[in-house]
Amino acid sequence: MPPFQTIPDLLAQGAPAHPAIRAPGRPPLDHAGLRTLAERTVASLNRIGIGRGDRVAIVLPNGPEAAAAFVAIAAGATTAPLNPAYREDEFAFYLEDLRARALVALKGAETPARAAAARLGIPVLDLVPGAAAGDFTLEGGTQGRAARPGLAEADDVALVLHTSGTTARPKIVPLSHANVTASARHIGATLALTPADTCLNIMPLFHIHGLMAATLASLGAGGTVDCTPGFDALRFFRWLDEERPTWVTAVPTMYQAILARAERNAEIIARARLRLLRSSSASLPGPVMLALEQTFGCPLVESYGMTEAAHQMASNPLAGPRKPGSVGLPAGPEIAIMDEAGALLPQGAVGEVVIRGPNVTKGYENNPDANAKAFTEGWFRTGDQGSFDAQGYLTLTGRLKELINRGGEKVSPLEVDGVLSAHPAVAQAVTFAIPHPKLGEEVGAAIVLRDGAELTERELRDFASRHLADFKVPRKVVFLAEIPKGATGKLQRIGLAEKLGLVG
Repeated sequence: MPPFQTIPDLLAQGAPAHPAIRAPGRPPLDHAGLRTLAERTVASLNRIGIGRGDRVAIVLPNGPEAAAAFVAIAAGATTAPLNPAYREDEFAFYLEDLRARALVALKGAETPARAAAARLGIPVLDLVPGAAAGDFTLEGGTQGRAARPGLAEADDVALVLHTSGTTARPKIVPLSHANVTASARHIGATLALTPADTCLNIMPLFHIHGLMAATLASLGAGGTVDCTPGFDALRFFRWLDEERPTWVTAVPTMYQAILARAERNAEIIARARLRLLRSSSASLPGPVMLALEQTFGCPLVESYGMTEAAHQMASNPLAGPRKPGSVGLPAGPEIAIMDEAGALLPQGAVGEVVIRGPNVTKGYENNPDANAKAFTEGWFRTGDQGSFDAQGYLTLTGRLKELINRGGEKVSPLEVDGVLSAHPAVAQAVTFAIPHPKLGEEVGAAIVLRDGAELTERELRDFASRHLADFKVPRKVVFLAEIPKGATGKLQRIGLAEKLGLVG
């Protein structure tokens, strides 16, 4: 039997007086305090008729309360963290789609989620922060009796998140306690986490990456999660100095912004106690990985995750060889490569990445069509294309939906990104499809230059043509101060041509 299969059991791992949740400028909440908070929160929810399986939407600013509310509410109900930046109509859609029984919001904070909840007749529970980082009480709700009171069991749903649908209606992904605790164990094992570790969380806590890797994996290892208000490249180095974390997990765009400011913060980096950096949720260009390792003097572990897998699926090993451009070895679920017909392919063959294991969702909610497409013979189809090399390392060649089809020639945006990122003047590169009247799609690239660097479109195209077949060289290059990103800091290739006014 695994050591823990529910969040209440996971919370029992830490030594009572050891810090569980910290935040800049706040006294910490220890593991005993977090366990007490979870029990108190479940009891207060039960008193207003909310129990296991009932959905509680959480709309909180990034910080210790967001992390604590996630684990404490999940201990006896189903959590649904939502992006605080949504508009009222978006909140109304998600609250209704989730059939939320209550909304948790910061007391005194204005959010359009309150108006959306009022429209739908959903009670709002005000979260009142305590003195310690993450400690809180809930106010509001009316007396009721929970149909399923008490602490969660392994098959109960701990967390529901929507997929970030780019073209279709977002799908609901239910993740059980068994799913999320398996993921926490996998991440903890991959990174060799111990109670001595502190993760500086700069990821949003309405996204699977921050919830699983930074929060649950840290707590499951008996360690500490240090919750910042969210990513801020200007404040990152101050937090690194003051909070003394042993590791950070982030997305590539965050690391690129950190690297741009690293030179002027060399003294802070020299006295930091980082054991590792972890990158996930998007592909990290090889040159960026090498620059980070050189700058911070510690390993950069690139991992591969997705919501439907409760985050981590594969990872470069901490101790073994880390291959730039590869997402590493299976690190939790089984991984295979499948063709369109559902046959598993041999090592070296390119096909769709499929997974199965204890961290993988059993299926989308109320969506038989999506489930029929997503599952084949018990394997979940990720929508990513890739292959295994002779050493068992997985390399992704792109999202199947993001591959550029230039007159029948398939172009992997990740491959082009890697080449463009290797140019010394380029800080960031994103390759994407531009609609073309004859070819169907043409290759485009958005580029952010390094501070003080100069580069023309012609020079970059000449550089790319030395490393890429002609059909892969971007025909259109756009230089930007910043590339548009989604809410979680991920770059979104689909629709980028339209956003940049390149369609028409």
